[in-house]
Amino acid sequence: MEVGECYFSTKEGYDFLKQEMVEYAETELSKRSADQFSLDVRVYDYEEHLIKLLVQKGYHKVYSEPIRVYNYVSGFSTRILPEGFTFITLENENDLRKINDVLWRGFNHGDEPDDDLDSRLLMQSGPHFRKDLTAIIKAPNGEYACFAGMWVDGVNDFAYLEPLATDPRYRSLGLATVAVTELMKRTEQLGATYCFGGAPDFYPKIGFETACHRKCGQKYGQATIH
Repeated sequence: MEVGECYFSTKEGYDFLKQEMVEYAETELSKRSADQFSLDVRVYDYEEHLIKLLVQKGYHKVYSEPIRVYNYVSGFSTRILPEGFTFITLENENDLRKINDVLWRGFNHGDEPDDDLDSRLLMQSGPHFRKDLTAIIKAPNGEYACFAGMWVDGVNDFAYLEPLATDPRYRSLGLATVAVTELMKRTEQLGATYCFGGAPDFYPKIGFETACHRKCGQKYGQATIH
């Protein structure tokens, strides 16, 4: 997280610690500029005690997003790629520039990708990053049309999808559905029983269900805390 953003996690039964954790975060983790401070706290809708505490301390909600889950007991549908498109993983091919292009365009940053290939390489240095769980749908012309990364740690029984992006020129072809479905099948073989997805409306269309909502509470004002 960046300075000025935080989550609070406690073992079940230790919610009483969160008041002190909030106070610590305001002192040590808030963003400060001159005499101003701000702090964003991510909180889930089932954390009723923390939500009440934040309201009492003057935080206001700035956004809410669904946390979506696909339960593998639902099974997996069979999806077929359009003619000429192919499914590969980074074990087959790992072109950083093409990865940068599809992620840049896929996250709607514009038509002219930057040259920040180092950030794409950095992503591949993550402790649980796996090339065989990072999928590409390759277009007939060789471009990367869709990119999907899946993470699984081998200890917990879930997989996490991040990132997922389709170049706008190749949307509405079912490419992301094929990529995500194949990766979920692979993580099931590794012991995962469900997968976390994102907020966009794409996820419910392929069977993801809303498990809860993540909210952001923000406090902004004069730096009177020390």
